[in-house]
Amino acid sequence: MDERFKLSSVSPDGYRIVKELDRYCGNSLDPAIKDLISLRASLINGCTFCVDQHSVDLQRDGMHVRKIFSVTTWRESPFFNEIERTALELTEAITNISEGVTDELWSRARSVFNEQELGDIILAIGSINILNRIGVSTHLQPPALDC
Repeated sequence: MDERFKLSSVSPDGYRIVKELDRYCGNSLDPAIKDLISLRASLINGCTFCVDQHSVDLQRDGMHVRKIFSVTTWRESPFFNEIERTALELTEAITNISEGVTDELWSRARSVFNEQELGDIILAIGSINILNRIGVSTHLQPPALDC
């Protein structure tokens, strides 16, 4: 599949703003939480570029490859703590927004995260969903493998 075009070249100002929001989220949240959010949303949305990027980032930052593989099945996996599980559940609820975020999930999230963290998690989920939509619609491709 060939890339259709580079949005960063076609709409550089808009793309820069999206990337700035993503950078803000990367600086405000724990890097592992940010990348778990990004990987889960990217798996849901089918963004090959972002799945590759965030899987590589998590592994580079020391997350065990088995845990990375288990993001797809995080509910059944023993590898995730309460903070990670809550972030992953929020990611699913917000990415699949038609069903909304239940009051029960919101209450649990407020007990796990302070208001700033919760706000930044919502921004991170929104940011990766924008980036996924860019990647999927333009057929953005990951770097070639060296094998």
